Amino acid sequence: MLDRNLEIIRAKAGTAPVEAALVLGSGLSALGDLLTDKVAIAYAELEGFPGGGVSGHGRELLIGMMGGKRIAILTGREHYYEHGNAAAMRPALEAMAGLGAQTLLLTNSAGSLDPEVGPGELMLLADHINYAGMNPLIGEPTDRRFVNMVDCYDPGLRAKAHAIARRLDMTLKEGVYLWYSGPSFETVAEIQMAIRLGANAVGMSTAPEVILGRMLGLRVWACSSITNMGAGLSDEKISHEHTKSVAKTGAQKLERLIPALVEEI
Repeated sequence: MLDRNLEIIRAKAGTAPVEAALVLGSGLSALGDLLTDKVAIAYAELEGFPGGGVSGHGRELLIGMMGGKRIAILTGREHYYEHGNAAAMRPALEAMAGLGAQTLLLTNSAGSLDPEVGPGELMLLADHINYAGMNPLIGEPTDRRFVNMVDCYDPGLRAKAHAIARRLDMTLKEGVYLWYSGPSFETVAEIQMAIRLGANAVGMSTAPEVILGRMLGLRVWACSSITNMGAGLSDEKISHEHTKSVAKTGAQKLERLIPALVEEI
C-alpha cells in the first residue's frame, strides 16, 4: 500500500521531498488555498486515505509551496467515530513520512473549557489526555508500538509559535486537549469531569495522529481553532454546523500563523 501510494503521489507531484505535512480539521480546508505551485490528488486515488465522510473536511492531498518550503496538506482527516478505527490516519501519515516529512502540523476545531479562550480564538496544544482510550498502535507487532509520549507536542515548535504570535500581535494560549471518541458532543457532566482532569479543550480527533506521528519519528505540533465553549459553559447551541461556521474565524488566524511557522521549520 505505502509503496503504491508514494508511486502515485510522486508521479503527479514530482519526486522532490516535502519538509512538513499539515492536517486540516473541520471548517479549515481553506488553508489549502495558501499553497502555491499546487498539485491536488484526490484521496480516492490513494489506498487507505480518508474517505471524506465528514462535512467540512476536504477530500484531497495537496502538495506545493508555503513559507518557502515544499509541504503536503491533507485537507481532511478520518475520525475514529466514522468506522471505529483509531488507526484510520496511519496510511496517510506513513505516506507523508515516506515523502520526506520530518514535521507534522495538526489542526482541529475544538470546544474550550477555558473562559479566557473563547470561540474564534486559537489554543496551542501542549499535551493531551486520551480519554477515549483507543490507541492507533494496537495490533502493531513490533516494539515501535511502545512510543515515548513525553513532549509529544514538540517544545521547540511551540516556542516558535508563541514567538510568531507575539510578532503578529496574536493571542495564543496553551492548553491540554482531551480526546473524546464522538460523534455525539459531550454531556455537561463530562465537561465538568474534563475540567477536573486538567483539560482546557475537548475534541474528537488529533490524539491518534499525534501518537502515530511520534511512532513515525515526526516532530508534532498542534493547534485548535476554538468554535464553542464546552457543554454547560455558555448558552451556545452546539452543533456541527455551528462548528463549521465559527471555524472560519480561527482559520483566518491560522492562515497567518502557520505559514510563518513553516518558514521557521
